[in-house]
Amino acid sequence: MKKIILMLVLTVFMAGPAAAQGGLVSVKSSHDVVTTANRLESALKEKGVTVFARIDHAADARQIGQTLMPTLLIIFGSPAMGTPLIQRSRSIGIDLPLKALIWEDRAGQVWFTYNAPDYLVHRHGITEMGESVQKMEQALSNFAMAATLP
Repeated sequence: MKKIILMLVLTVFMAGPAAAQGGLVSVKSSHDVVTTANRLESALKEKGVTVFARIDHAADARQIGQTLMPTLLIIFGSPAMGTPLIQRSRSIGIDLPLKALIWEDRAGQVWFTYNAPDYLVHRHGITEMGESVQKMEQALSNFAMAATLP
């Protein structure tokens, strides 16, 4: 019962700082870009999720003499979660493994953005994986909270 109440409170709390647009979910972070990314990686590793890459788009921009606000992409996944989806629709492999973009806007606000799982399965015509998609949505929400909350 405590777990249900906690999830309801967190859902209400996250409704304010989170926004969804075009299949993307963006959550405000209480931390800078690097701290948010580090917290995400720690949460992923703690749950046994593989972190495949960390791409620093701002560093790449500096290499060509350009500037870009802090922007990190973390690529991560779990074969246990992704394989059944790829078995249903091979094309979803273009969107897996999952990604989180952690970026700072012009006002200095840091955001944690990821693809909404229901958008991904709809995009690839998967209709019979409701429970798996719900688990993925919950996991991503939990990782977003672990990375962004104070």
